[in-house]
Amino acid sequence: MNIPANLKYTKDHEWVRLEGDVATVGITDFAQKELGDIVYVEVETLDQTLDQDEVFGTVEAVKTVSDLFLPVAGEIIEFNEGLETEPELVNTDPYAAGWMIKVKVTDTAQFDALLSADQYKELIGA
Repeated sequence: MNIPANLKYTKDHEWVRLEGDVATVGITDFAQKELGDIVYVEVETLDQTLDQDEVFGTVEAVKTVSDLFLPVAGEIIEFNEGLETEPELVNTDPYAAGWMIKVKVTDTAQFDALLSADQYKELIGA
């Protein structure tokens, strides 16, 4: 199971990378394996400002649809448009090409409070 040490994680299985005040967000390797083959990623919150833990989109797999929860409050400034034609990137490369959104973070303290890689491993029993 791939759980990069340089990222932060949520109990809802999103990962976050912070660069300055912009966070890149996606779902974890564990989450994509649990969901199975991803067929569609929908984000209708582009250019909206959301609070931490609000739903920013959905991910649809062959057997289910799951909500995506925003790990840190901020404005959704970018959607990975590559996922429109290749949603399977979430399965094949969840931490790089399969990223979902970028967020202009309003409170970086929220990022600091997220789970470390070790805490996330403990959560999922890895």
